Amino acid sequence: MIHKAYKYQGAGNDFLIFDNRKGDISLTKKMINNLCDRRFGIGADGLMLLEKSEKLSFTMRYFNSDGGEGTMCGNGGRCLVAFAARMGITNFNFEAVDGIHNALIHKYSDIESIVELGMIDVTNIREYSPKSLIINTGSPHLVIFVEKLKDYDVLGQGKLWRNHPHFPEGINVNFVQGGWGRSSISDDADIAVRTYERGVEDETYACGTGVTASAIAFHKLFKKTSFNTGYAAVSSSAESIVRVQTLKDILQVKFTFKGDDNYTGIKLTGPATYVFSCEVQI
Repeated sequence: MIHKAYKYQGAGNDFLIFDNRKGDISLTKKMINNLCDRRFGIGADGLMLLEKSEKLSFTMRYFNSDGGEGTMCGNGGRCLVAFAARMGITNFNFEAVDGIHNALIHKYSDIESIVELGMIDVTNIREYSPKSLIINTGSPHLVIFVEKLKDYDVLGQGKLWRNHPHFPEGINVNFVQGGWGRSSISDDADIAVRTYERGVEDETYACGTGVTASAIAFHKLFKKTSFNTGYAAVSSSAESIVRVQTLKDILQVKFTFKGDDNYTGIKLTGPATYVFSCEVQI
């Protein structure tokens, strides 16, 4: 059977999307892996299905490029919202594997949209070392602060930590510069992030849940209310915005800090861009 596939990218993190609201698309792990293969398929970091929801506007199902069903994907969620708008959906409250998400489209066109995606609350942050934290933002992340990020061995070190015995189920690994030097950071950003993603088993151009985890880790370690003007005591109601430089774009993470490890109202904002569509025989 022939189905239409749509390719989107968010900050260079690219995805194949199918409209499966009729429930007539069934993909095996091998089929997903083949479709995402950059030499023998279409090529993507992941694949998503837009599916029906009994209670909300739609359901998001996300698969890594290795074919396995994945945890939450922030850039994928933003791209799926832009795709849902393209399909005529006007309300963007949806279900994902980690719970319910709300989204807003600040600017829409058939090619590029600016999407704000509500993320799950973060209530448990674990220190792994003095310069690294473990945070779950819908997917598990190890956030490691480094120097000279531009020249850092993200592939080698990412593979090492992703497969470390301390993380038997694997973990996404984010290398962050910020707080300890700004040599790899543009003037428009507060931190720079490079991510090694499990399921892709490589560095990706960006990772939405990783960007979110990195922004929160930065806040926890440095406790800034205004990231542009300096260090200050953080009140329980302080809302912060962290601008995060990825390999392609700058994404924005907004949140409210409630004290301890309690972060609520987390929103990830950035571009979601249509690349092309094609017909695929499944």
